[in-house]
Amino acid sequence: MIHHRPPSLMPLLPPHGRQQRIGVFGGSFNPAHAAHRLVSLTALRRLKLDAIWWIVTPGNPLKDKSDLPSTEARIALAKTAAAHPKIHVIAIEERLGSSFTYELIAFLKRRSSTARFVWIMGADNLESFHRWARWRSIFSSIPIAVIDRPGSTHRALHAPAALAYDRYRVSESKASVFPNKSAPALIVLHGPRSSLSSTALRKRH
Repeated sequence: MIHHRPPSLMPLLPPHGRQQRIGVFGGSFNPAHAAHRLVSLTALRRLKLDAIWWIVTPGNPLKDKSDLPSTEARIALAKTAAAHPKIHVIAIEERLGSSFTYELIAFLKRRSSTARFVWIMGADNLESFHRWARWRSIFSSIPIAVIDRPGSTHRALHAPAALAYDRYRVSESKASVFPNKSAPALIVLHGPRSSLSSTALRKRH
């Protein structure tokens, strides 16, 4: 259950209107980089989104967070990396008292019930999606757009989550109407790719 949220949380959501198409791109962004931006630009263009919200999380529950920089530091770098008027960088999960995606989505849908949210993620994340808390409820609550990533798409499409929801996969040719789909719905989008990764960038320093 999501903890009681104070009124001060409300302004943390970017301005948005009824029926707007909003991509939700969650991650630790440690650090944010050009590939995150490229994934977002592909989603904006192909899905005809009005905006993408980068949700900077308190940290992946499946990964070690002992060396994770502060949320504030990661937000600052993400804003620099995003550099686009339709990409908004926010952090709300710490205020929700949760780091689980299913709770984040439930909050967003309650707070903005008329918006059309689409979950955005790289193909590399789909590989391990079946390990996420209540991953089936995520599929049942929001359309999911998977963006091709170098070396990941083939494995991702044979991962447990992809196979479990393969019958709900939508043709890439229908990308422009995908945000209007009811969950569960899955689409895989191809476009320009970057081999950059946060893990590789951290190893350089």
